[in-house]
Parts: sequence; C-alpha cells; structure tokens
Amino acid sequence: MDQTNMQPDTGLVTDQSDILLKYRAQHQHRLNYMPWLYWRLKAKNRVWAEQWQQEYQQYLMEMETVHIGKNCFISPLAHIFAEPGRDIVIGDNTFIAADCTLHGPLQIGREVAINHHCILDGGRKGIILHDQVRIAAYCHLYAFDHGMALDQPIYQQAVRSQGIEIGQDVWLGAHVGVKDGVSIAAHAVVGMQSMVTKDVATREIVAGNPARFIRYRD
Repeated sequence: MDQTNMQPDTGLVTDQSDILLKYRAQHQHRLNYMPWLYWRLKAKNRVWAEQWQQEYQQYLMEMETVHIGKNCFISPLAHIFAEPGRDIVIGDNTFIAADCTLHGPLQIGREVAINHHCILDGGRKGIILHDQVRIAAYCHLYAFDHGMALDQPIYQQAVRSQGIEIGQDVWLGAHVGVKDGVSIAAHAVVGMQSMVTKDVATREIVAGNPARFIRYRD
C-alpha cells in the first residue's frame, strides 16, 4: 500500500467549518437586531450576507405582494404580510429589523429605519413613511380604529381607517404610538413613550401621552 499521501484524520477541517458556520449564524443574529451593521460589513462577510438577503428577499416577494428596492436589509425574523390590494413597497437602502410585524398597505421610502419589535398595520387606507424616517424599537402605528358606541360590543362595531403619514426625516423615539388619522410633518421628533393623537407640524419636537409641543428643532 502506498502511504506517501496518507494524512492522519485530525478533524481540523471539520472543526474550522463548524466554527465558521457558528460565527456566521451569530453574525446573522446580530444583523437581525442591529441591521445598520449590514452596510459596515467587511468584504469577506458582505459576500455571504448579500446572498443571504437576496435569497430571502426573493422568497418574500414570491410569497407576498411585497416590492423591495435596492440594497435593503429585511430580517427573516420580521413578520411581513401583504395581500393583493394591501401591497408593501419598500424603498432603496431601507432596513426592517427582527420581530417587527408589518401589514399592508404600506409605502416605505428610501433610507428608512424600522427597528426591532415595531408594529405597522396599514388598515384600509394605509401608512406612508417618507424618505429617511427613523422608527425606534417597539413603536406601534395602527391605521384603523373601532367604534365605541354602547349599543353593541366593540368587536362587533365597524372598523374605520383614515391612514397615517410620516414625513421625511422624522424620528420616532422608542415605544411611540401613533393613532389612525395622524400626520407627522417633515423633520419632526417624537419623544420616547409618547402617544401621538393629533397632527405634528414641521420641525416640532413633541412628547408625552398625549404628545404635546415641546419646542422646534431649530
């Protein structure tokens, strides 16, 4: 027997492969909750991350009426639902983090950030997020409401929907709620744990429950 090319089975190749797979899985988990890191990846990691995203985004667009722009990050741990007539349109360079629940109709602009555990339900009229909107973790936007008359239980009453619109460069702090029918104008800021029940004007900073005017950004 020719033993000149025989090598002992050290298990090093398998161990190195296992370490690489575990590292990649942890890196994916980190990106699910901190998606802004996707655009800061080193070249060697960018290759597998882009393939991972391309495959998932293609799957999502085949399963739901979702339209995704270029260079986006969509966490596979997000819950995204869009029936025909309730489309979700996502602009370029936007991210959606883990544990979000999105239900169309939604129009999401470019460079929008939707952080983990947010809920956006478009109701019948829909939600519009203009370019560069930043939505911190645990925000809830519901573009519908129930009637509250006493002649029948709330769950049996008609659901109404007026829609929600969030202007360009608006920042919603963590745990913000936005009521159906509200419009938040460009460059406004809403403080953490606020409930927005009426329109917010351009450049206003508001906070509280219900949210009230604090000052202007400039």
